[in-house]
Amino acid sequence: MTSAFKPVSPREVPRFAGISTFLRLPFHQDPADVDALIIGAPFDGGTTYRPGARFGPRGVRTASALTRGFHPDPDVDLFETLRCADGGDVACVPMDMAVSLARIEARVAEIAAAGAVPAVIGGDHTCSLPVIRALAKAHGPLGLVHFDAHSDTYPAAWGIDPHHGTVFRNMVEEGLLRPADVLQIGIRGPFSTRDDLAFAKQAGFTVLSAEDVHRDLDGVLERIAGLPANGPYYVSFDVDAVDPSMAPGTGTPVPGGFFSWQALAMVRATKALRVVGCDVMEVSPDFDVNGVTSLLAANLLAEMLAAIAAHRRV
Repeated sequence: MTSAFKPVSPREVPRFAGISTFLRLPFHQDPADVDALIIGAPFDGGTTYRPGARFGPRGVRTASALTRGFHPDPDVDLFETLRCADGGDVACVPMDMAVSLARIEARVAEIAAAGAVPAVIGGDHTCSLPVIRALAKAHGPLGLVHFDAHSDTYPAAWGIDPHHGTVFRNMVEEGLLRPADVLQIGIRGPFSTRDDLAFAKQAGFTVLSAEDVHRDLDGVLERIAGLPANGPYYVSFDVDAVDPSMAPGTGTPVPGGFFSWQALAMVRATKALRVVGCDVMEVSPDFDVNGVTSLLAANLLAEMLAAIAAHRRV
């Protein structure tokens, strides 16, 4: 299938010129015309430490000019396989979480109703909650591959619930996930309490640490590819899963994380799953160094789309 939605050619317009859409794709807001629609969720009102992820969509779009369409692994040309477009940003309100999350959910519901895959650039991880609310209404409870330094199944903070550290607990409590098909990867300490992972484990999540990845990446890749193919999945990547030496531009960095090549390999492994939505969250460009975090995030989201394309091609 030849896609009518292709990036601007760098042989016609230099990569540093033009409007910064994701992967230099056309700006197109109607999800009925595409297979995947990239949207920004520029909201960081749920963060508990360093703000700035509201600028993530802009930073990732700018960095994405350096990515390309053909992916040797999984041997797929993204733009020949999926019709993709940049649908712009949801109109988030920085001082109103309820309004912002409602608007994200409504936009994702439109995309899902059109049969397209939402690919979301955050924003802090609170933004994943309305995305999965909308997708669960369309597809039923989701399996999840979640890359993060934090489990995000924690209690309320200062009486506020949800925030970016509660969202996967919130999803379980709302019945949005299939807990037995949830794989959290990269979780690491030190923790605030001995019981920080208790909810995730009691819910039935499989929790793999960053050390598990460092010790046996092949085994982790097999765990991803071996998830039960009994329903739809969502892929969520918090860039603090990556070591801050390679992804410093985030709000809550934690030493000991993935190398960038490990992160890319694990995302590619999701080609075994039927993924109905994906995101990359918590990019905070003001804390970045030479744009390396935004560049990695852009490549991670492009690899998620390529994995979706590869799965559909089989």
